[in-house]
Amino acid sequence: MKKMMVLFALFAVAAIGARAEDEAGQFVGGDYKSGIPWKTPAVVTPGDKPCDPPSDAIVLFDGTNMDAWEGGNWNVADGVMTVEPSSGSIRTKQKFGSVQLHVEFATPPVNKDENGNPVDFGQARGNSGIFLMNHYEVQVLDSFGNETYPDGQCGSIYKQVPPQVNVCKAPGQWQSYDIIFTRPILRIEGDEVVEVIRPAYITVFQNGVLVVNHWAIQGETYFHRTPNYIPIEDKEPIQLQDHHNRMQFRNIWVREIPDSNVIPAQDKIQHYE
Repeated sequence: MKKMMVLFALFAVAAIGARAEDEAGQFVGGDYKSGIPWKTPAVVTPGDKPCDPPSDAIVLFDGTNMDAWEGGNWNVADGVMTVEPSSGSIRTKQKFGSVQLHVEFATPPVNKDENGNPVDFGQARGNSGIFLMNHYEVQVLDSFGNETYPDGQCGSIYKQVPPQVNVCKAPGQWQSYDIIFTRPILRIEGDEVVEVIRPAYITVFQNGVLVVNHWAIQGETYFHRTPNYIPIEDKEPIQLQDHHNRMQFRNIWVREIPDSNVIPAQDKIQHYE
């Protein structure tokens, strides 16, 4: 008798499963539907490797020219762009808000004295920065065996939060940042921010390792005072910093991503019995 009941239960489950979709592929029966009229996701072709730009990416530097940039006087050779000390920061001609950004960089060899000892330390070694919306800095630094204050080392959101771990490679080796940035939403009256409706959020992978996880940016990444939000546009350029060190960059691309601040109203969520 027990065997018969088990078999009956299995047949019942199978029958329910068979009725889970109708001929149009719509779920029916006991299945849950949110009731939200989602759009079908766009088809994007990924690159052959994770570091390659997908089909919907905007390529900011492919190794051939700096047409996407303006500002300082940087050199391009052998697929790499190089900033020499005091040649000026550069910024994208196009403005961006929320983005996925891929950047590869290499810090310079360590300067040493006649005895082979390093002569540069801390912030004086391989210093640069990537500024989202021209205001919020992800620090670039030679942090390979080079001590400095934690919220100023490579992978930090400058003067706001250190990286969770130090995954820096040796000077001269290529490293990567993959950054997910959500722009802030600010209520501005005149020349003042009167309300931070939503702060900027940032997630950073360095060399494939998560180092900053969905950090709520506190405002401008000042080096000399407490962060705060100032009025900016909804979209601003991406900046690469000249911090008086010779730095190299390559393979830079960006994807614009939609703002994720819309939460479906509860009355739009439907439950099917």
